[in-house]
Amino acid sequence: MQDENAKPSTQAVLSRDGTLITCERQGHGHPLVLVDGALCSRTMGPSGPLAKALADNFTVFRYDRRGRGDSGNTAPYAIEREVDDIEAVLRAAGGEAYVWGMSSGAMLALMAATRLPGVKKLALYEAPLIVDDSRATTQADWATIGTALAEGRRGDAITAFLKSVGMPRLLIVFMKLTPIWRRLKAVAHTLPHDGAIVAGDQLGKPLDPVRWASLRVPVLVTDGGKSPAWLRHGNRALAKALPNARHQTLPGQNHILKPAAHAPVLTAFFNAQD
Repeated sequence: MQDENAKPSTQAVLSRDGTLITCERQGHGHPLVLVDGALCSRTMGPSGPLAKALADNFTVFRYDRRGRGDSGNTAPYAIEREVDDIEAVLRAAGGEAYVWGMSSGAMLALMAATRLPGVKKLALYEAPLIVDDSRATTQADWATIGTALAEGRRGDAITAFLKSVGMPRLLIVFMKLTPIWRRLKAVAHTLPHDGAIVAGDQLGKPLDPVRWASLRVPVLVTDGGKSPAWLRHGNRALAKALPNARHQTLPGQNHILKPAAHAPVLTAFFNAQD
């Protein structure tokens, strides 16, 4: 008989500015909140399969970041409002939880951990930081994305973003022929949100540890052994910049998250007695 706790249940929570944020609860154990990266939501991206892989050990909360899926999108946008959204999900989880974030969601989760006492442990996967000259900076890419969206060219904005993160051109062409392209275009307007979160850390400059000097929760920073050098450099630098962090490279992994490789690592970290 299937465990009833393993079946996802959905609820809406109210963020500080009155925006409704839709979240989903699954599993049993200590609460764990998953924070998606760019273009992802509860119905599109890696957090669904990852939540299922973790549900035997944690009560996993996933949510639609504002402007995506079933969540609201109150204007004007501010990063602080996205942190408020995580705070609202934490309230639904009982006031405190472990938190995991991927890509731009990793930086958003880190920002939340520096402000919200309810974040008790933090795991980050491949925050998109450019801390040296191992790849070009992204100012021009974010400008191109903003211009395309302002002119109503959602597809061009998605193309510019995918090129910026290193997706092969042939794969982008193929994606345009599949149903996923329409779904990506539907959330293209949220790309500037992710740009606001990460663009300042994609300038090829070293990280300033002073930003996180007050952060005391344990942090696990991970990257994939097959990911580009710039991503690995950035995540190693992040782990060194955080007061209470360790770094781990997952052999054979890249920016396409595979839950089977991540779930054991996360389970061991979150269940460890510190």
